[in-house]
Amino acid sequence: MKSKLMEMLESRKDEMIKIRRHLHENPELSFKEEKTAQYIIDFYKGKDVEVQTNVGNGHGVIVTIKGGKPGKNIGLRADFDALPIVEETDLPFKSKNEGVFHGCGHDGHTAYLLILADCLIQLKDEIPGTIKIIHQHAEEVPPGGAKSIVESGILDDLDNIFGIHLLPMDKAGVVGYHAGFSFNGRAYMKLKIQGRGGHGSSPHLANDAIVAGAHFVTAVQTIISRRLSPFDIGVITIGSFDGKGTFNVIKDSVELEGDIRYMTVETKATIEKEMKRIVKGLEEEFGVTCDLTYENDYPPLYNNPELTEKVAQFLNSANDKDITKVEEWPAMPPSEDFAYYAEKFPSCFFYIGCTPKGVEKPYFNHNPKFDIDEDSLLVAAKAVGYVVCGYYELD
Repeated sequence: MKSKLMEMLESRKDEMIKIRRHLHENPELSFKEEKTAQYIIDFYKGKDVEVQTNVGNGHGVIVTIKGGKPGKNIGLRADFDALPIVEETDLPFKSKNEGVFHGCGHDGHTAYLLILADCLIQLKDEIPGTIKIIHQHAEEVPPGGAKSIVESGILDDLDNIFGIHLLPMDKAGVVGYHAGFSFNGRAYMKLKIQGRGGHGSSPHLANDAIVAGAHFVTAVQTIISRRLSPFDIGVITIGSFDGKGTFNVIKDSVELEGDIRYMTVETKATIEKEMKRIVKGLEEEFGVTCDLTYENDYPPLYNNPELTEKVAQFLNSANDKDITKVEEWPAMPPSEDFAYYAEKFPSCFFYIGCTPKGVEKPYFNHNPKFDIDEDSLLVAAKAVGYVVCGYYELD
């Protein structure tokens, strides 16, 4: 089974690249991926699988591969949405949709998984269990697609879920993994501060919302420096301070927006509690009224340590020319809605190096010039294929 699967994947490397390039040329934003979803659906037409469409809160597609024998059930997930970024690469298959760009590698995720899934369909009689292929929409924009797919109940019969992400942390052939909390969780905040406007010459007759807002920007940083343990990870970024006015007029209101990141659920709770406490104090100290919106987006992504250790073992024992190194990578500062799968099922989300050949300092995901070494597509397919074979003890 294992050697057959790898031979099939190698023979279809060019097809993976062709699919990736088609998707790259035709990106669609989160929750608007109608044509991409239809492309995925069309790929499975005539194949001996069950295909469920419009799963979750958008265009999710779940493909069920029933093995020839009873056993455990697993999910393999890839996302397929793009970003609202103007592409700045010189690729011959550059985005045709101005201002929309596959700048995070989701085109590659979908391409590798389509071919891997098709190979598994052809070999399904040898699989002791059921594999659900999770083609997920809207990873980039909260509330994301994963949470709604989990809540739909369509995955309730699964035992474990696996996923990968293309990351230019190393060259193609290198596979990374990390056990425990591996990607940050994130929250969004918006604060409107209402004071009393007035003339710049008479501050005693007004109540300056800008001063209160400036104090808030400084005060929330003390949450990180004085309320978290030095061993915890947390970031508060105030990315927008809308206080535009006239130089000699005291503003009556300002609006701030911010991004909060954390690596554990305990840190998440601490930051939210302390921010709400500071906002209360702001009202008392400055005599303003505050309207705080605080939304928890994606939770921290937790890789089950036991399952992650098995994944590392499967990959280390692969002895494959295309997988040159398997190593532990550090926890990642971005967020990933794969975390919702990992909250419900013991899961492992690992990483595939994709730095373009000859590039020493690659552009990271979400950069307008982000690109991948397309050899990483075969590496991704093989790596997940080895995990499937190892999981089911298929030689």
